[in-house]
Amino acid sequence: MGVGKLPVQQQVADLLESRVVGEIDDVVAAVAQNPLRPVDRRDARIDGYDTSQSFFALSHWLHCTPRSEPGSNRYCAGAPAPAGAATTARGPAVIRRIAPTMTHEVTLIPGDGTGPELTEATRRVLEATGVAFEWEVVEAGADVMERYGGNPLPEQVLDSIRRTGVALKGPITTPVGGGFRSVNVGLRKALDLYGQVRPCKTYEGVRSRFDNVDLVIIRENTEDLYAGIEYEQGTPEVEELLAWIESKGGELRHRDAGISIKPISISGTRRIVQFAFDYARSNDRHKVTAVHKANIMKFSDGLYLRVAREVAAENPDIAFDDRIVDNMCMQLVQRPEEYDMLVLPNLYGDVLSDLCAGMIGGLGMAPGANFGEGIAVFEPTHGSAPKYTGQNKVNPMAQMLSGMMMLDHLGEDEAARRLENAIAAVIREGKSLTYDMKPTRDDPTAVGTSQVADAIIAKLEA
Repeated sequence: MGVGKLPVQQQVADLLESRVVGEIDDVVAAVAQNPLRPVDRRDARIDGYDTSQSFFALSHWLHCTPRSEPGSNRYCAGAPAPAGAATTARGPAVIRRIAPTMTHEVTLIPGDGTGPELTEATRRVLEATGVAFEWEVVEAGADVMERYGGNPLPEQVLDSIRRTGVALKGPITTPVGGGFRSVNVGLRKALDLYGQVRPCKTYEGVRSRFDNVDLVIIRENTEDLYAGIEYEQGTPEVEELLAWIESKGGELRHRDAGISIKPISISGTRRIVQFAFDYARSNDRHKVTAVHKANIMKFSDGLYLRVAREVAAENPDIAFDDRIVDNMCMQLVQRPEEYDMLVLPNLYGDVLSDLCAGMIGGLGMAPGANFGEGIAVFEPTHGSAPKYTGQNKVNPMAQMLSGMMMLDHLGEDEAARRLENAIAAVIREGKSLTYDMKPTRDDPTAVGTSQVADAIIAKLEA
């Protein structure tokens, strides 16, 4: 929906006046009859949604510059959702009713390696749902470092996400054992994207040893061994640190060591475990399992387990238990149906989410999202596969499913279900699939990234 270049306040006033004057009267009358009262954060829910969900409805009424406007990196796409289409935008009732008419402003980060191909395929299927988007395209990753003084995460990327509040991101290369630090980790730290959500769900037709897996991994994103507090072997800093450890009674068998620090805090643990309970409540989940190694790391994982139990006691409507991480891996392989949601510190969350991805057909089927206060970034779980760059070969479904999660986050639930059903139908038919989803990886009937998007769009338009 393009609403011209009127001031935002005038746009909102015109929309409200033309579409929901009677509804506003109803809401005002209802408010007048009900006195205000203080509420706890978990009690302040609208139609079953709690305040941990996003309130983007009003903020997304921003003017939409024409596609290909000279000098602009924004363009509009899509059209208003059909009148009367279902919506569950997380916000007050009057805003939820007019949500289908809005254009969603989204930061689009193509990524590097195969990222641009996957992002383009995902953009196409999202627009085919009929939801209207205003994309603000920004660049990050190895391919743009030279243009930004060696910085793979330019400040304008962060500025754009802070302004729009939501981003769709393609995979970005992370060098192994050297080079620049992970852009993904840098993005999460800079924006305090503390909560990562990685659903793992089987779809009929996907090659897997497991059926009917439906798990959600909730991973703490900012602490633990991924906090980036490291000291290189042989440096004066490491020697000083080793001397301090030894002065406090610690003993290292070998002094020629590099050191990484594992911080786990009460504050960080409390907010990720509460996030997990809020997510469970809002998504019809019934049990949260905290995963740890508290039997060995008593002052870090022990703290995590203690705080998780405290938070669980404050959320008695959702079942809770805990598992030691190595036992959890075994139980996921033996009986995954017994688990609903797992909440984990950073490292364990990364490892177990890949384990669960393997149970549902691989990383090509594993979407993800990262949440902070008022910000959400959606991205596939897998990497950028640079060896396949430009070959139109890589499976786009993980990023498309991440786009589906973004639709849910924006309140476009009906469009999200249509997209998921279209993806499921294409998988079930088994024809328009990339090589990794065929019976053998050299199957001559395998199609490319863009052809998968074509098939899904055809299902959406059928």
